[in-house]
Amino acid sequence: MMTDHRIDALSPGTFALDGQEVEFGPGDSILQAARRAGHYIPHLCWHPDFAAHGSCRLCTVKVNGRTGAACTIAASSGQDVESDTPELNTQRKTLLQMLFVEGNHFCPSCEKSGNCLLQATAYQMGMDGPHFEEFYPNRRVDASHPDLLLDLNRCILCGLCVRASAQEGKHVFAKGGRGVASHLLVNSDSGQLLNSAISATDRAANICPVGAILPKRRGFVIPIGQRRFDSHPVSQEDET
Repeated sequence: MMTDHRIDALSPGTFALDGQEVEFGPGDSILQAARRAGHYIPHLCWHPDFAAHGSCRLCTVKVNGRTGAACTIAASSGQDVESDTPELNTQRKTLLQMLFVEGNHFCPSCEKSGNCLLQATAYQMGMDGPHFEEFYPNRRVDASHPDLLLDLNRCILCGLCVRASAQEGKHVFAKGGRGVASHLLVNSDSGQLLNSAISATDRAANICPVGAILPKRRGFVIPIGQRRFDSHPVSQEDET
């Protein structure tokens, strides 16, 4: 694997992305420059408001023949970047299949169906069902908060709620454990949302790209068929 280069580019220039010239500015990553130019590179954990995390690896590209996460590799002149290739899309599809079987993602019963970045990206990559044996984990569902529901069965550990809460100065969420035992933690004595500092208006409460953090008493406010990804595929404009 290619070591991710986090050193900011010092001057603007261009690189090639799937044979097309892309302009970049100082400090741009490959993903940032590609998005600004209207090119879509699949991603789940990246968000324009936060520093790159590089954990989901869906944005993996080939740069001059070596692989790395597009969100963490600094753009530089002369790069030959490959993204939309059968090889890379097959790898992305496999990663998505693993995410689906490691949690409980039954889309027809989820309130986020049609507004879920994981679901939309799976459609984009041509995933039409689970490939691996499903784990069917039995994770905690926290309904203690008067305004929010936390369902860890749907959490994909993208870390967006962790970063958003840290930015807000509340540090409500953190990630703990390792490997298959990795899980989201709530910063309170009881471990429940009720006793944490979170409120329904916090960015951390509304940034989840899947159905892990949901507002109560608002189920299916937007009818199915009129949701974010119902009428068009995921694109460079669709951020969490």
